[in-house]
Amino acid sequence: MTTTDPETLLPPATGAWREGADPGRRRFLDLPAAVPLEAGGELPDVRLAYETWGELDAAGSNAVLVLHALTGDAHVTGPAGPGQPTAGWWDGLIGPGRPLDTDRWFVVAPNVIGGCQGTTGPASRAPDGRPWGSRFPLVTARDTVRSEVALADALGVGTWAMVVGGSMGGMRALEWAATEPERVARLMLLASPAAASADQIGWAAPQLAAIRADQGWHGGDYHDLPPGAGPHEGLGVARRIAHLSYRSGDELATRFGRDPQTGEDPFHGGRYAVESYLDHHAAKLVHRFDAGSYVRLTELMNAHDVGRGRGGTAEALARVTARTTVVGISSDRLYPVSQQEELAAGIPDARLRVIESPYGHDGFLIESEAVGTLVEDLLSG
Repeated sequence: MTTTDPETLLPPATGAWREGADPGRRRFLDLPAAVPLEAGGELPDVRLAYETWGELDAAGSNAVLVLHALTGDAHVTGPAGPGQPTAGWWDGLIGPGRPLDTDRWFVVAPNVIGGCQGTTGPASRAPDGRPWGSRFPLVTARDTVRSEVALADALGVGTWAMVVGGSMGGMRALEWAATEPERVARLMLLASPAAASADQIGWAAPQLAAIRADQGWHGGDYHDLPPGAGPHEGLGVARRIAHLSYRSGDELATRFGRDPQTGEDPFHGGRYAVESYLDHHAAKLVHRFDAGSYVRLTELMNAHDVGRGRGGTAEALARVTARTTVVGISSDRLYPVSQQEELAAGIPDARLRVIESPYGHDGFLIESEAVGTLVEDLLSG
């Protein structure tokens, strides 16, 4: 390992992008008004970080909104570099000649409110100059739409040619189509539900408990602590639990079986290969993400229910007027295909497509060729 390997570095108190750091490809929008919150109150002085690719046409009709999952951000495509700790998370999908061809489409990807890569979240400075920390309120998928409406208006986008998202991004995309149906022409929902289930909230519970039990959590007010003093251990445990739910048991058995990690003996304090794999993903996350954002965005996902206040799921789904493709992953044990079947049955003009994949929930990210074919098909109609 080199000295730049995340597993050898002292973890920062937060992996959030902080004001004054290299912005990379980020652009910023300061919202003109406070964002009213579904849980009550409002969030003032909101800044959205976003990235764009391609050019908006004269009619404003070629804009595509891409919405990221829990630990994603606005950097959907492109290499890692200054200000961008990781390469694009859907790199094969966007660019000239790719399914979202930027010679034709104007692609927009915002970092979600509550996130940690440039948009206002727990690691950001509040109006009093201190990090929001524990004071950052609960935001819901519906609240994120309110903020992104302001972004669409600022960019001159009246109607999105398509809104697409997977997992938490799919929750946000669904809320866009139910909240602002006249502004969404096409909709793609990948590996996401109409409402979070008890099973999904249950998967989240030990993740939240692990972070809050970390002695570095300090009730959520840790952002100005020195490296190594934040809640990195709890965030790492949360990532390990989550990552197991993102992959299928069959894939883990095929990749790792009961093999020990190379050079280690589990009978004498060593790890199995699958444990090393989870440790690696935990170490990477604590260097690029914020524990407070992880908590608030997990709570956002737990709160997801498109039928809340709309007369139930069926009435809410019936509000959607977009031409819709709902995509499930055959081996997804976190958001099973039955949830996508419910979406496709309830949304008018929707069709269901299931991608056969061994990769579990993460299949919506890994199976980029299959996803790209579905994107091209939806955009062609």
